[in-house]
Amino acid sequence: MTATPESPAPRDLLRAMFDAAVASAQPAVCVPPALPAPPKGRLIVLGAGKASAAMAKAVEDAWAGPLEGLVVTRYGYGAPCARIEIVEAAHPVPDAAGHAAARRILALAEAAGPDDTVLFLISGGGSALLALPIDGVSLADKQAVNRALLASGATISEMNCVRRHLSAIKGGRLAAAAHPAKVVTLQISDVPGDRPRDIASGPTVPDETTSADALAIVRRYGIDLPANVRAVLESGRGESVGPDDPRLAGIDTRMVAAPQMALEAAAEVGRRAGWPVHILGDAIEGEARDVGTVMAGIARQVAARGQPFAAPCILLSGGETTVTVRGEGRGGRNVEFLLSLGIALDGLADVWAIACDTDGVDGLEDIAGALLAPDTLARAWALGIRPKDALADNDGHGFFGALGDAVVTGPTLTNVNDFRAVLIGATTTEAAS
Repeated sequence: MTATPESPAPRDLLRAMFDAAVASAQPAVCVPPALPAPPKGRLIVLGAGKASAAMAKAVEDAWAGPLEGLVVTRYGYGAPCARIEIVEAAHPVPDAAGHAAARRILALAEAAGPDDTVLFLISGGGSALLALPIDGVSLADKQAVNRALLASGATISEMNCVRRHLSAIKGGRLAAAAHPAKVVTLQISDVPGDRPRDIASGPTVPDETTSADALAIVRRYGIDLPANVRAVLESGRGESVGPDDPRLAGIDTRMVAAPQMALEAAAEVGRRAGWPVHILGDAIEGEARDVGTVMAGIARQVAARGQPFAAPCILLSGGETTVTVRGEGRGGRNVEFLLSLGIALDGLADVWAIACDTDGVDGLEDIAGALLAPDTLARAWALGIRPKDALADNDGHGFFGALGDAVVTGPTLTNVNDFRAVLIGATTTEAAS
């Protein structure tokens, strides 16, 4: 079943690979090498995202001179800082705490002077945490739009396009507010393609999209906007800061961690254990259940034909799938992918898998994801659980939780998107299914 006699058991190896992916993106590792030179004036540290408090702690620990600032992170994701204020707020649907923090962050940026450096710490989750609606849109409106986007099946890029054009702080507006101060942004990417404008909806980078693009996305997914929200987009009042705006001419944006880096760290763990490891991509998108079905087809081809890779091997992938919510279960895109994968594999021998969100939260649950084994379906049926019914109800967390196969990490204090690994053992054959 395994590539070498000394290799860890499949469950242990898959979990070790996931842990390595998360560890590679820890702010204490990736932030200090990217810090800017000391400014003549103040260093003002501002930020938003699930990793922002840990990033702020890394800055404090590495910075010898004075600094000040404010960052907002998800509830439970705070870190002990002495000089940078940490505020916790709701994710993925914004709340009043995030709204108040965003208003204060914008005011601090506006107060920066020409000798100051404003250091923005941006990571996944910042879109919801940095919630400051544009004039004419209320926080309740933003909450309703967020819920509709999350349930629509839209990609993260599409969701963030709509968010940027309904915001007073995203789409380059925060960096424009800090002008003429020097603006340096450190980003931890959680989006397919690592586009800076899509990470936390790009508060400090220029935006090439328009309000018309946002309206097209709304129409594409049949999202019913409140009349006042639609009016903002139709009037053009939601236009963001474009690439030609002189206020953004000198910005310095640095990517300090990204999904590909995490996959490479995981691959190294697998190779050290004696397994051939293949990275299929760091930006895979689409419906989670469809990606699961396709991945099962690839695993079957490896098992039966030795194509495109020979077994034994491990297949890694990252990105951000979506879930169009149809049921009432405890969903999450990683467990939805994994359940679909298991159904399509139908108990194929010697195939194991893990799928987790690197921030420790899959969907709305404080559960990172789950593990899949060759006997997963059989154990579910023995408990009277029907896998296809669970998938139809978007109940991946309920399914894997009942089997004791959930992966719970607690707050990881980073976020480089989804992590998926499929382990195909040496003795796997198509006949074994």
